[in-house]
Amino acid sequence: MSKAVIVGASSGIGLEVARLFIQRGWTVGVAARRLDLLQTIGAADVEQIDVTSADAPDKLMQLVERMGGMDLFFYASGIGKQNRELTPDIELATVETNGMGFTRMMGCAYRYFAQQGRGHIAAITSIAGTKGLGPAPAYSATKAMQNVYLQALEQQANARKLDIRFTDICPGFVDTALLSGSFHYPMMLKPQAVAREIVSAVEHNKHIRVIDWKYRLLTALWRRIPRCIWRKIKL
Repeated sequence: MSKAVIVGASSGIGLEVARLFIQRGWTVGVAARRLDLLQTIGAADVEQIDVTSADAPDKLMQLVERMGGMDLFFYASGIGKQNRELTPDIELATVETNGMGFTRMMGCAYRYFAQQGRGHIAAITSIAGTKGLGPAPAYSATKAMQNVYLQALEQQANARKLDIRFTDICPGFVDTALLSGSFHYPMMLKPQAVAREIVSAVEHNKHIRVIDWKYRLLTALWRRIPRCIWRKIKL
């Protein structure tokens, strides 16, 4: 039986992934800012963690210690909003959570697995990191940062001959509270279906997984659009 810690498990994709791992017989510890929402998941242990707080790594290690170890660190925390007016508070909060918070927690898990000698780090990033998206500048920029950061950690782990595996999960639009509002998002995916594909990718040790086939085609197209054309596209 494997032990997993899932950060950002109180709702959305993180919640569905936690449920699936529990159903598969994993020992799962869950963490999020909203402690009350974690109590009904059926996890082995829970911890209140705000990834933007300096004490977040300490709380993560306390959870791991209570569980008797960790084999998989699954990161599902993040925020994102459209910000066409470039409101400062939205941009800075996005960078704080998706940039600083992500780096803080990835570093903690990486150091733990390096000392342990093995482990698996999986994180939900986004297809938004493929290109700079005008409606959500900080969101797309921080997601690109996350993609590159995981790539760099994977290269470093290999150079250090560490048995640490990485899975970069890149969903498109998913029907969660993150995308609630009046704006209609195309090709919306259901979180339960997304979670099933994510768990499969983790269990099969995929390095990168774009969810699902429609978004794999879309991102392949995006990568081929020259910058001189991309800047003129209205999103």
